[in-house]
Amino acid sequence: MKLLVGLGNPGPEYAGNRHNVGFHAIDRIAERWRFGPWKKRLGGMTAEGEVVGHRVVALKPLTYMNDSGRSVGEASRFLKIVPGEIFVVHDELDLPPAKIRTKTGGGNGGHNGLRSIDAHLGTKDYRRLRIGIGHPGDKALVSDYVLHDFGKGDRLWLAPLLDAIAESLPTFLDANEAGFLNKVARLTAAPAKD
Repeated sequence: MKLLVGLGNPGPEYAGNRHNVGFHAIDRIAERWRFGPWKKRLGGMTAEGEVVGHRVVALKPLTYMNDSGRSVGEASRFLKIVPGEIFVVHDELDLPPAKIRTKTGGGNGGHNGLRSIDAHLGTKDYRRLRIGIGHPGDKALVSDYVLHDFGKGDRLWLAPLLDAIAESLPTFLDANEAGFLNKVARLTAAPAKD
């Protein structure tokens, strides 16, 4: 079984925020793979489904970003899922908008959701999908930037990227990270002009 976690903040006032791109990705994945209905449990909203032979529990913590680890830790213990089978999808300031990277372990880059997960799991050895949202250019502007909605221009790349991530998910779950990144890049490449 895999635990697929999207990071974000609960509540309608945060729904369109850049910080909630993890929630957006998980919603798109659950829709694409026809997961069961969302249920409130394990400190979040969960939905279950199958992705090409992988049994997957999707989780959107309802604990707010800074305490995401409480829900992730509870789900990991209750479902008996080891860190190597936990996949966390989150926003990444240090990547340009629409760029994605995968990573296992390592630092949290100042991301409070990851810091909380590290603390509650007692390890950093879970897998991550980092979705670039860009940086506002000044550290003092970061909080306001991540807690604001994506702009109109962002929506041009966001929907196709989330669709490509959802479509390519089996490759990521198979631990073929290079193949996953290549497939997403192919699916989001602009069509050639004649």
